[in-house]
Amino acid sequence: MRAFVSFIAFALFTNPLPAIEPAEFAVGGFTFGRPAGWKWVVPSSSIRKAQLEVPGSEGVAADVTFFHFGAGQGGGVKANVDRWFAQFGNSNTSQSEERVSITCIVHVQARGTFQSGMPGGPTTPLENYALRGAILVDSDKGDVFVKMTGPAAVVKSAAPIFDEMVRAAAAARP
Repeated sequence: MRAFVSFIAFALFTNPLPAIEPAEFAVGGFTFGRPAGWKWVVPSSSIRKAQLEVPGSEGVAADVTFFHFGAGQGGGVKANVDRWFAQFGNSNTSQSEERVSITCIVHVQARGTFQSGMPGGPTTPLENYALRGAILVDSDKGDVFVKMTGPAAVVKSAAPIFDEMVRAAAAARP
């Protein structure tokens, strides 16, 4: 029996199981469904709670990142919207709100030259980029910030699916 267990352990070590791409995942007090065709990505930063990739034409993709810092953390709605808009400099921006069930969703859009990089660090200007963002306001567990950035054409084509994913998570909140 011990030899069999050792063989299984060796087999898994030398041939690891493929990464699981969850169909659903939780961020803060919300459960999101991963849209069909959107790839699960291991988050590239410890502050990201989840990350997806939206495929586009000619091998270009948009990134969807999910953040949750806890109740009273993360800087609030206005600070995040201002920071997101600042990443696009002088561009076309808009903001709106809607209520889905008991959740207020703040929708954010920007289009122009995206200054890619970590806040406070060096940036790379990426022209003709867009942002589609949503902040799910939850005073009990803390807001959830969802941000899609990428080439404007990819973000525009994925916007209806992004909005539906966010609204479905808000509607399903207990």
